[in-house]
Amino acid sequence: MPQITVDYSAPLAEGFDRQGFAVALHAVVVETAAAKSEACKSRFRAVDDVVVGAQTAGHALVHVSLALLPGRSDEVKSALTSRTLELVRAYVKPVDGVALHASAEVRDLEPSYQKFVD
Repeated sequence: MPQITVDYSAPLAEGFDRQGFAVALHAVVVETAAAKSEACKSRFRAVDDVVVGAQTAGHALVHVSLALLPGRSDEVKSALTSRTLELVRAYVKPVDGVALHASAEVRDLEPSYQKFVD
């Protein structure tokens, strides 16, 4: 915990500092949601195909999903999504002629969540 998944349009890969984004986001999660830095885990998934409305070109997506253990208030979750989107702006370079659609969500992990570290 937290489990962070970032889906992003593949054409953004060259201009997306994913490592820098993850380190910055982990610091924000620690500060905003009282998580432990060593517990933050991020994974990135490049998405080849994006369709916005009826458009298959000229758009790119970044969606950040943060899953936390239950107990954070709606205000904390809202602050975390806002700060996450600020980081997307800072770490994803614009691509000429491409509209960037960025979103973020914070959800609670299910009670069945378990983990181990070897």
